[in-house]
Amino acid sequence: MAQVVVPPMTRLRAGVIADGVFKVLLAAASVGGAVPLGHLLGVPAWLMVIAGLALLACGGVEIRYARRRPVRTCVRLMVAYDSGWVLSAVAGFLMARQGSGAGGEVWMGYQTAASVVFAALLVAATATPPSPDARAHDPAHAHDPAH
Repeated sequence: MAQVVVPPMTRLRAGVIADGVFKVLLAAASVGGAVPLGHLLGVPAWLMVIAGLALLACGGVEIRYARRRPVRTCVRLMVAYDSGWVLSAVAGFLMARQGSGAGGEVWMGYQTAASVVFAALLVAATATPPSPDARAHDPAHAHDPAH
């Protein structure tokens, strides 16, 4: 039986797309369940909606630019974003455990701000140059002397 070997970069790129899909799903939950989730987290519904919209934009940008930006750039941004996500979740949990009502605001505030920054950095990143194979099949490069 033949085995299909998937290059590591393809797997990483699939991971970037999956991360974007997760953000879109989290956005849908944040917007769709703004009132009950906001109540559970101790945050106003408007913050849930704003965070959801920021997550939706971030996830959409991540999915759209997954093939247009270097995988290394995408992965570095994901690691930075997810590290902050974990730290803000831990900080929020510790605040809630000590009786503070601001834990949910810290976590959702992070979601909002970090999503906007992540998307902006990904859009501003240098584009991945097309591969030689892609250039050969692209009509825009048909008369390119680099062939």
